[in-house]
Amino acid sequence: MKRKSIIKIRDLTKQFGGQTVLNGLDLDIGYGETLVVMGRSGCGKSVLLKHITGLLRPDSGQIFFEDEDITRFNMNKLFQMRMHFGMLFQSAALFDSMNVGENVGLPLRKHTGLSEEEVREIVAEKLRLVGLKGMQDMFPSELSGGMKKRVGLARAVVMDPQVVLYDEPTTGLDPIMADVINSLIRDLQRELDITSVVVTHDIGSAYKVADHIAVFYEGAIIHEGTPDDIRSTDNEFVRQFVEGRAEGPMSAL
Repeated sequence: MKRKSIIKIRDLTKQFGGQTVLNGLDLDIGYGETLVVMGRSGCGKSVLLKHITGLLRPDSGQIFFEDEDITRFNMNKLFQMRMHFGMLFQSAALFDSMNVGENVGLPLRKHTGLSEEEVREIVAEKLRLVGLKGMQDMFPSELSGGMKKRVGLARAVVMDPQVVLYDEPTTGLDPIMADVINSLIRDLQRELDITSVVVTHDIGSAYKVADHIAVFYEGAIIHEGTPDDIRSTDNEFVRQFVEGRAEGPMSAL
């Protein structure tokens, strides 16, 4: 059954210093699904996320968000579009001088006219959703790596976005905390009815959170399918990647 897409990417191309990072990339992201873009470290997955939010402009190609081509948006319209997106950064990107409540509530204070009481209520609810109830007064220096990721996740969903982007969400975490983050990605997708886009090279995470997986190689999507499709594919590039083999058609360099 064809997925109804909230984001459509068509023939997207981007070069940096003569090196092609995105090479005619095509990708559809369905409403309410968790799409995992899986590929090797440094292959351009994070560059793709920056294009989806309009932080980078492509050399050519189109990106449609709800059927509008964002590559044609001016800065004001891009800003308005980004209000529909949340982002969990690889490093969590918390402000050390702000406590947890201030970090999570920052988008609300900056972009809405809500009262302080309303902001505090929303912040408390989002922290509860990520398992950090009552942590508002703690500072990032007092938190573990996994707690910082969860604070970043609470901030990513505090504006009730339509789409949340995750850039290597389990990097630097031990296996148990990585599984906690993976479970939260799935729980928040269901509870908040959001579309999630996860870029990762972690096979276990991809299989746990994905409804649909797109395998990224040399700037393009070379294979797509459900986790079961990826597990059973005979595509040699994908098999090499998911099995973690140095030998195969993908260069080990």
